[in-house]
Amino acid sequence: MKQEESFETKMEELEKIVAELEKGDLSLEASLKKFETGMKISKDCSKLLEDAEKRITIILENNGELQEEDFSVEE
Repeated sequence: MKQEESFETKMEELEKIVAELEKGDLSLEASLKKFETGMKISKDCSKLLEDAEKRITIILENNGELQEEDFSVEE
């Protein structure tokens, strides 16, 4: 099973895609594929950020005590 990529790794990959698209050297079809890949990565990053925000909220709601709880992620 493939290990989950970190937020930072995904952002680096997204930055590379943006740089490639900005060069303008790709064909239309290749550009579309890169764009689709970039959108998927962007969605994954947003999900990771939402999950982190929920964890922070849980910590803060416990009067700042560092108690880790599981939370359900609504889709």
